[in-house]
Amino acid sequence: MPQLLSSAATNKTMFDRYMRLTIPDDKCQVMYVWIDGTGETLRSKTRTLDFIPKQASELPIWNFDGSSTGQAEGSNSDVYLHPTTMYRDPFRLGNNKIVLCETFKYNKQPTATNRRRTCLAVMTQAKDLHPWFGMEQEYTILDVDNHPFGWPKNGYPGPQGPYYCGVGANRVFGRDVVESHYRACLYSAIEISGTNAEVMPAQWEFQVGPCEGITMGDDLWMARYFLQRVAEDFNVIVTLDPKPIKGDWNGAGMHTNFSTEAMRNKGGLVEIEKAIELLSKTHKAHIEAYDPHGGK
Repeated sequence: MPQLLSSAATNKTMFDRYMRLTIPDDKCQVMYVWIDGTGETLRSKTRTLDFIPKQASELPIWNFDGSSTGQAEGSNSDVYLHPTTMYRDPFRLGNNKIVLCETFKYNKQPTATNRRRTCLAVMTQAKDLHPWFGMEQEYTILDVDNHPFGWPKNGYPGPQGPYYCGVGANRVFGRDVVESHYRACLYSAIEISGTNAEVMPAQWEFQVGPCEGITMGDDLWMARYFLQRVAEDFNVIVTLDPKPIKGDWNGAGMHTNFSTEAMRNKGGLVEIEKAIELLSKTHKAHIEAYDPHGGK
């Protein structure tokens, strides 16, 4: 995914002064988050409410200009945000909220990248199987010039080996970003279960789960949004690109751990083998669905 070069930075001390200003008790800010037309990138916008919501269903449907996000034509550009899952806001704190939304076109049909609608139907159908998911999301931290964070500007760090789960300033780059993201997820009750430094320097991983059903997708996408927001505060870039650096450097992906209740019970290996056999018959289709670029 192309990244925009930016050297913009602001005074965080001055920012903190304004963020400490109190707001009326009966008002809160709610940030609506959604997946745009790329199927990869997240967008967000904020509105003020005159009450403190306790669940996403209390939030009003909102809209945005879909022609600016690749989700509508300019002649009929309204796309509607339907709040689905609400979280405590780890950036604004207080009574403020962040909510994940589904996107719908003017005719009330889901947009092309609203995959959550289909996923929810499948998870509802499979709820008696109690499907568990655990996701391991790898990512790379880049400087604002798109060079891996902490790498020499005119060369490469030492060979891979000491960086995986490493410690020390010569082996680990960007831990502040990782720890801040971890804490933000815990604050907001995202089911983040761990994190570690990966094989390539400046590459990291966080794990979400185990979660049952649609909760997995909601928590994972919001954790990705939090990661981008935290990186923004540190003036660095986070990329999920599977191969950000060419050559003999470790790639980045997202490993999926899955089981049904039958797989977790005694004799579960038989159920696992049945699932593998079914998956093998549509392997090519699953690879093509791996990312928005046909699995490339």
